[in-house]
Amino acid sequence: MIKVQHEDFDTGQELAALTDGRTDIGGVASFIGLVREMADDRQLSAMTLEHYPGMTEKMLGEVEAEARKRWPLDDCLIIHRYGRLEPGERIVMVAAASAHRKAALEACAFLIDWLKTKAPFWKLEESGDDDPEGGQWVRSKSSDDDAAARWSADPDDKNQGS
Repeated sequence: MIKVQHEDFDTGQELAALTDGRTDIGGVASFIGLVREMADDRQLSAMTLEHYPGMTEKMLGEVEAEARKRWPLDDCLIIHRYGRLEPGERIVMVAAASAHRKAALEACAFLIDWLKTKAPFWKLEESGDDDPEGGQWVRSKSSDDDAAARWSADPDDKNQGS
């Protein structure tokens, strides 16, 4: 399930909805991303996330489909917020549910790594009143590309991501 939304989400409710009544699920792995107060030695007052509706959901659907192709998932969830968010607020949640923990853990790591590099979101970091430019657009980081690249191997290779 994919949700792109402005409003906050309740992680407990989302996980309960994912698993309620499901006796086939043996494990759920999740990741919740938050707005940090520091970025590159700068104090942040807020982060604004922009996206193109329709295009964003389509790309997230492709990421989800790839995870389902690579691992035996019973379900998965991707929630990504947009709009102006302050430090401490939730930005993203991914969860992968499977009969076995290894598949859930690996799929969860894959989902967040690929979201970081493939999801069409643009982030503007605000540093406060002393920021003469009104903020800085976040550039892609080689560390994010490296994390996503580890999943570029053949999905039939059972040792990928290990």
